[in-house]
Formats: sequence, C-alpha cells, structure tokens
Amino acid sequence: MNFSTALPTFVITLREGVEAALVVGIVLALLKKGKQSRLNSWVYAGVGVGIVVSALIGVLFSWVIQALGAINPQYTSVVEPMLEGIFSVLAIIMLSWMLIWMTKQARFMKANVEGAVTEALTQNSNAGWGVFTLILVAVVREGFETVLFIAANFQQGFMPALGAIAGLMTAVAIGVLLFKWGVKINIRQFFQVMGILLVLIVAGLVVSALKHFDESVANLALSSRATESYCFYYERFTKVHSCILGPMVWNTSKILPDEQFPGIILKTLFGYRENLYLVQAVGYLTFLLTVGGTYLRSITGSSPQNAKTIKSAHKPIAPVKD
Repeated sequence: MNFSTALPTFVITLREGVEAALVVGIVLALLKKGKQSRLNSWVYAGVGVGIVVSALIGVLFSWVIQALGAINPQYTSVVEPMLEGIFSVLAIIMLSWMLIWMTKQARFMKANVEGAVTEALTQNSNAGWGVFTLILVAVVREGFETVLFIAANFQQGFMPALGAIAGLMTAVAIGVLLFKWGVKINIRQFFQVMGILLVLIVAGLVVSALKHFDESVANLALSSRATESYCFYYERFTKVHSCILGPMVWNTSKILPDEQFPGIILKTLFGYRENLYLVQAVGYLTFLLTVGGTYLRSITGSSPQNAKTIKSAHKPIAPVKD
C-alpha cells in the first residue's frame, strides 16, 4: 500500500481546512460577542452540510469518470489518462487562483467575515440561514479544491481520500486549539509555509498532467495506423521515448528511482520523475516562475502600511467557550 499518495491531499486539505476553520472560529467568536450563541447550531450545520456536499461532488466526479470510460471500452486506455489530465489542469487553475487570491484577501478576512455576520444578524428571522450559508460556502469552496485534486489522481485508489480525511481532522484540531483553548499559533507563518508547499505540489501536478496527456495520445497513436502520426516525437514505441513531450532531459532511474523511497516521496509531493522530458521541464519551471513568483511577491513584497494591516488582521481572537 503506497501511503505516499496520501501526502499531497493531506497538505492541501490541511491548508484549506484551516482556512475554513478560521472562518468558523471567527463566526463563533462574533456570535458569542454579540450574545447570539443560539445560532451556533447553524454554524455546525453549515460545516456538516458543507463536508457532505464536498463528498457528494467527489462521488459525482467519480461517476462521471467511470461513465465516460465505459462508453467505449476499446478507448479506456485513451480516455482515462485524458480525463486525469483534464482534471489536473482544472485543479492547477483552481488551486493556483485560490492560493494567490486568498493570500491577498487574508489581511481582510476578519473584516469581511464580520461584515457578513453583521448583515446576517440584521435579518432577524433569517439570521440563522445567513450564518449557515456563510459557513456552507466557506467549507464547500475549500472542499471543492481537494475534490478536484483527488479526481486528478483517481487511479491512485483510496489513499488520496485517506490523506484528505487526515488533513481535515488535523485542521479541525488546529481550529479547536486556536478558538476553544486559546493556544497561540502564528497563522501567518503557517499559511506561508503551507503555501510554498502547495506551489511545489501544484508544480508537480503540471508534470503529471503533461504525462497523462502524453500517455493518452500515445495510446491513441498505437490504436491504429490512421492515428500513428499523432506522436510527432516518437523515435520508437518504447517507454523511454515520449509521444508529445520532446527529448528526455534526464534519466535517473538507477540513481533515484521514483517508485522507491525517497524518490517516491519527491515524486508525490514535488513532481520528481526519474524520466523527465523537455516539455515537462519547461512547464514546471514556467509554473514556478509565474505562479510561484507571484505568490512569493504577495507574501514578501508588502509595504509597511500593508504589514500593519496584515498584523491587525491576525490579532488573537478570544477563545470560544460554551
């Protein structure tokens, strides 16, 4: 059983789960401060329904994948890697956008949540539904990103889902430490470290997505003479030559195989491959320079005024005690 495949989803779910936990904790603190703790049940209901909705989205994705693969069994070897590639691209876009967007919005998170809760409480009879909707959207938004990542790696079996469950449980524990027991954690540093890990994981997903597309086109090219020309870079139909990824950059299978420790950890977390091709290397570096560079600038390029804003946004919140 390959437990290493659970690591990326653990990291992703942990980061996204802590974001959701922060929203939940802030809402509970605001309700306690406003003497509206009667609405706490709506908060917990929003968390529960959000998790269920995220799980149902995952089941729906699995059903769609299986249904598409069963349309024509002859092309299963073409459809499955193509779907993995497509879901990988969607996950790359969503995770990258949310990483950069949430980093820029983090300094205003508390103020935004306070505004949303205040607006919900002014609705009197609909206040519960307003709080419920706020929590539901926060949980489903974070859960959807994890579901996309798992869908992009559906051939890896149950382990990615297990990693997601472990990440969720750890995020809940961090939320309890922060808001229930008043334990001080440097949330800003936590998100910065997790953000850098996420950039590297998504960069690895770029490498995987390109390999999925290469595998799909190669299988299609092998299926008939009419499609043989699709592989414009295939000297021979062997495992060491790519179909559409260009020449090989390195072959480290004898030095650091990616199916054995520690290569398998590097492969799972950071996209390392014992056989790396030119297009994959270019894609990896391009992602790091663009998305990774944008993220690093967002966490290191703050002006003094912005630094004060960020610091005030992360002031400790009074523990929530029932």
